[in-house]
Amino acid sequence: MKTVTQSKTLRIVGLELRTTNETAFKDIPAHWQRFYQDGILEKIPNKVSADVYAVYTNFENPGKNNLGTYSLILGAEVPGQGPVPPGLVAAVVPQSKRQVFEVAKGHPEKVGEKWQEIWALGSEGKAYLADFEHYTPSGEIAIHVGVV
Repeated sequence: MKTVTQSKTLRIVGLELRTTNETAFKDIPAHWQRFYQDGILEKIPNKVSADVYAVYTNFENPGKNNLGTYSLILGAEVPGQGPVPPGLVAAVVPQSKRQVFEVAKGHPEKVGEKWQEIWALGSEGKAYLADFEHYTPSGEIAIHVGVV
């Protein structure tokens, strides 16, 4: 893990799922399946890159914890305030200090395990506003957790 300062605000457009920690391990794989089966990435105009983002936001208890419902938005970074295609949503990931956790390259199945390691570290100092997973076409995966 390393700590970095995210220097710019990210705007992510994608497919939204409302879930909870209790149902996430069942809900999230099905959400990823829908994302790829429905070709969501191809439906997002003006993508900055081919990178995929999984943004956790709209927490029921923002700034406090990840208990209750929250949104998982699977999508891509887009510039500015352009239109959002029907059926998709936009999320803003604010500039902030973040802890970055690398996941084994090319092994997206290891993301859940890495989240369990992160949760085991406790909630102190976490921002609970917008955390994200960043997937590159080369297979690199990193989890970015906002901290105060």
